[in-house]
Parts: sequence; structure tokens; C-alpha cells
Amino acid sequence: MGVEPENTLRSFAHAERAGMDAIELDLHLSKDGALVVMHDTEVDRTTDGTGAISGQTLAELRELDAGGGERIPVFEEVLDAVRSPLQAEIKDAAAARALAEVMHRRALAGRVEVSSFHDEAVAEIGSLVPGVRTVLIASRWSTDVVDRARAVGAATLALNIRRLTLEVVERAHAEGLRVIGWVVNTREQLQLARAFRLDGATTDFPEIRRADRSTA
Repeated sequence: MGVEPENTLRSFAHAERAGMDAIELDLHLSKDGALVVMHDTEVDRTTDGTGAISGQTLAELRELDAGGGERIPVFEEVLDAVRSPLQAEIKDAAAARALAEVMHRRALAGRVEVSSFHDEAVAEIGSLVPGVRTVLIASRWSTDVVDRARAVGAATLALNIRRLTLEVVERAHAEGLRVIGWVVNTREQLQLARAFRLDGATTDFPEIRRADRSTA
């Protein structure tokens, strides 16, 4: 999030007020198995602490300042704090299993879309939560990226806007896949997303959606 401390309740509230269609967040497992909301595997960049998330308990992580006095949230706090649909990015199959437990307990298959860079994590959550919508993310990819998405049951490809080509978009659409671009943070990137007729885009700046379609 470019205007609030990232992956905090404050940032999610800002995105919701700005009218975003969905809120994307990142999930890691703490040392004691809690679903912690943070992008990096380590806390160094976005908090006043150091070290890997996986090496610290939830109680230890909650003592850290994630920016402006914000705490590192857990997934269920976000569920309770915002009403928007969520896209939850998982980093591995272990996080998929923990997320699946929450999704079953709270009947979230209709509200939470699950994404990952890892094919096996996408396949795992799909098998654990029948009917869940899944997204395969890629920063760099080869010509088989559409086949990979179909193989793991993903309904959507999330691809780096800086490397995206019309050829890949058209092939994905021909195979019935949605395509979203990330991260769309400039008017030029927004213009490209529209020119490629993408099905969506992720951004660090929610207000970009207000850009005049005639100039962006």
C-alpha cells in the first residue's frame, strides 16, 4: 500500500473507503502456526523488529510496530475489520492448509480468492476447499504459463504488468482464464491494462481508479 503502512488494518480500511473491488493481502505462518498478514518473509523492512516471521511466535510479532503504531494483523482480524472481498496470497502449501481450516470454519469460499506464485500451493488450496477461486501469480514466465494455470485449476493469472504481452492475454482469454496485471501504479500502466482488456489490476494507490479514462 503506497499511502498507508502496508498489510495493516489501517491500509485495508483506506482501500475499502476508496472503493476498491477487493483487497489483496499476504499470508505467512508464525512459529506457532498463526496466519500472519505480511508481505515479506522477514519483519525487517516494514516493522521495528528483525528476523523471520516463521521464527517468532504470534505474541512476539504482536509486539512490533508495523508503522504508525499499527500491529501486524492476523487473517481473521482482517475478516472482521473489512467487508470487501479478499484476495489472500499464500507462500506455500503449509499456509494453504492453515487457510483452508479458516475458510471452512467461516464459510469463506465465496468471499476469499486465493493466490500464490507456487503451483503446488494453488493446487493444494483447490483440493482442500472445493469451489474456491484461485489465482496463479507470475513475475517472469515462459510460454507454458497458461498451461500451468489450467493444470492447477486456477481461474485467473496475475502477471507482472511490466512484462505482460497481448499475446499472453489473448491466449489466456481463449482458454477461459481471467488475467489481472500487477502492480498498476502509474497512468501509463493503467492505460496498458485497459488497452489489453485485462480483467483487473492490483495497485498500491487506490485513488488511481479515479483516473480519467480519456487520459489514463
